Amino acid sequence: MKNLKVVFMGTPTFSVPILEELIKKTTVVLVVSQPDREKDRKGSLLPTPIKEVAMNNNIEIYQPVNIKNEYQKIIAYKPDIIITCAYGQIIPEQLLNYPQYGCINVHGSLLPKLRGGAPIHHAIINGDKYTGITIMYMDKKMDSGDIISQEKIDILPEDNLDSLYEKMSHLGKELLIKTLPTIIDGTNTRIKQNEEDVTFGLNIKKEEEKIDFNMSSVNIHNLIRGLSSVPGAYCFINNKRLKIYKSELTNCKSVGEAGKIEKIDKTGIYVNTNDDIIKITDIKLEGKKRCLIKDFINGINRDDYLGKVLK
Repeated sequence: MKNLKVVFMGTPTFSVPILEELIKKTTVVLVVSQPDREKDRKGSLLPTPIKEVAMNNNIEIYQPVNIKNEYQKIIAYKPDIIITCAYGQIIPEQLLNYPQYGCINVHGSLLPKLRGGAPIHHAIINGDKYTGITIMYMDKKMDSGDIISQEKIDILPEDNLDSLYEKMSHLGKELLIKTLPTIIDGTNTRIKQNEEDVTFGLNIKKEEEKIDFNMSSVNIHNLIRGLSSVPGAYCFINNKRLKIYKSELTNCKSVGEAGKIEKIDKTGIYVNTNDDIIKITDIKLEGKKRCLIKDFINGINRDDYLGKVLK
């Protein structure tokens, strides 16, 4: 496959192992990423993770603001195939129809479940027991193209977004490399998605990150897992934002108002939900550094928090 001319399109760390493997196995002629938006503490723009890989491998990087109107440069490279993974923009039809072997996407769910930009977040938030990777042909609609191959992965109770993100990134790399030869020699299958089974895992909105302690403890726990560590689920205490990165379920029934802190010790903060008490163990209070509860309580007066209601 080393003679295969590839244009790769991706942006976050999820895409990095896939691009790195394509660089080893094919000829990546151009890397396309979203414009740099993240900043460091000094306010300087940081390169996207995919841009860093391209620069480290002396591959030209292209970062159009709107790919719909800025696609001609990609065609000028005459790619045999375009491969995307978590790129972040809808690919125009002119690109979809150009390469000899088509436009292929590596998607982080078992399509047609969880179409959209945050399928891994939603799989955990939904409490799903498994998810997977889909290699698919792209078409005009979001994540609706024909399926080429899929591989399932269990979501373990201890998984959060970070751990599952990493495992699925490597699974995507392996499945893509295993699938590519069948695309090139025409022996792959094309399976139409069943539109009746479609669900969505769209990008997380700010209001969806906020914890409602009137939910069940299981749903709150899954929300915290599904958003840890970025962007992080949050609530407010004493008019300050409290990000929560890790929690534990207990077998203790709630004894008071939802959100009320019933107990604080070195192992956690115990909070009422609409059914069971949930234990919070890893937090970041506005203006402070992220820390475990055992470190947090060393610097506070517990009376300032005990009995308060997280909102």
